[in-house]
Amino acid sequence: MSAFDYRNFDDRRQNSQNAKAALLAKFKARPPADDPDMIAKAQARAEVARAREERIREREAARIAAEKKAAEEKRAREEAELAAQIAREEAEAAAAQARKAADLAAQKALRDARYAARKAKVKTRR
Repeated sequence: MSAFDYRNFDDRRQNSQNAKAALLAKFKARPPADDPDMIAKAQARAEVARAREERIREREAARIAAEKKAAEEKRAREEAELAAQIAREEAEAAAAQARKAADLAAQKALRDARYAARKAKVKTRR
């Protein structure tokens, strides 16, 4: 067994106490909260956080403005398409009405021609 550990319980207990003592020393070595360096670091962190939040707000405002602009462009495009469609439909309706009027005029002309032919035929018989 190459990983056999020859240490005894006292060695392990001593190592544990040493580790706990090192952690306690590290904790005690921390500067107090009212230390000027700690206050400066906290203010720097707060300033960085404020700057980050400001950048986030600016990005959000830019995104909202871009979405609003896109929506306005889309609405304008849809209104233009609708106006073009309405103009097309009005032109088609006017053309259909003109064709109908022309057809009615042609039918009336044919009817008048038949009537005139019938009258002319009656006059030639007499």
